[in-house]
Amino acid sequence: MADRTIQGGDGEGSVDGIRTFPFPVELSVCGVGMQVGPMGADRTWHADAPLHRVHRIDFHVVMLFDEGPVRHMIDFAEYEATAGDLLWIRPGQVHRFSSTSEYRGTVLTMQPGFLPRATVEATGLYRYDLPPLLRPDEAQLAALRSSLAQLEREYEDTTTLPLSLHTAVLRHSLTAFLLRLAHLAASSAEAVRRQSDTTFTLFRDAVEKGFATNHSVSAYADALGYSRRTLVRAVRAATGETPKGFIDKRVILEAKRLLAHTDIPIGRVGAAVGFPDAANFSKFFQQHTETTPAAFRAELR
Repeated sequence: MADRTIQGGDGEGSVDGIRTFPFPVELSVCGVGMQVGPMGADRTWHADAPLHRVHRIDFHVVMLFDEGPVRHMIDFAEYEATAGDLLWIRPGQVHRFSSTSEYRGTVLTMQPGFLPRATVEATGLYRYDLPPLLRPDEAQLAALRSSLAQLEREYEDTTTLPLSLHTAVLRHSLTAFLLRLAHLAASSAEAVRRQSDTTFTLFRDAVEKGFATNHSVSAYADALGYSRRTLVRAVRAATGETPKGFIDKRVILEAKRLLAHTDIPIGRVGAAVGFPDAANFSKFFQQHTETTPAAFRAELR
């Protein structure tokens, strides 16, 4: 179970119906825009956000595990972390704690805006293309643990410096940790391929903007100025799947979000992701999930 350092506020609604929990500034030491501390079984997440329910956060969460395995869902994908692994959940991502896993280790949360823009860019805080699960080697893990421990000591030391200097030291210590974390993320083989492949990056961004209305690989290729063959090669090299598979996966993710946390009729859910005909949407959804939209919704209620 997560530590009180990552409790949310009262929560807010959102356009897709998934409840959003803001960063709890009032619970952080001295009201600064970050928190760091232990995870443990005696802590709760939030009275209105049971661990087994999907919800969204509007701040960063980094969990460094001391034990495992721990299963955690992020954007409807299941990740299994063990001792020495990290999970990095970014603002806007939906996630769910496992009711069968014990969360042991250290958790860091950070409010957007706590760090200056240059640091945000240098640390890749909003690189949503990078995988949430990170597995450092022995040397990387030792450095990350040391950096995180230093950050925790600075966070808890509220007596030796005025608040303004205390906050400044926290920002520097946090930056040092995040730079190590960002290097780990960028050094993974998958991250390197995605970062270096401009064709895939442009395609990914175009799909994110247009998936609700455009499911055509040829249309994306034409809009980006690539041949269909070039697009297929780039997407397969970066993800191991076809451009059509990539588009369909994004459509399914959005449909799952709407089905799970809104009461919008299934026909309207289909229309929202580019299927004006409800029957076609149901067929598409079942082909990709082996269940119907109605059954998927019922299972999560």
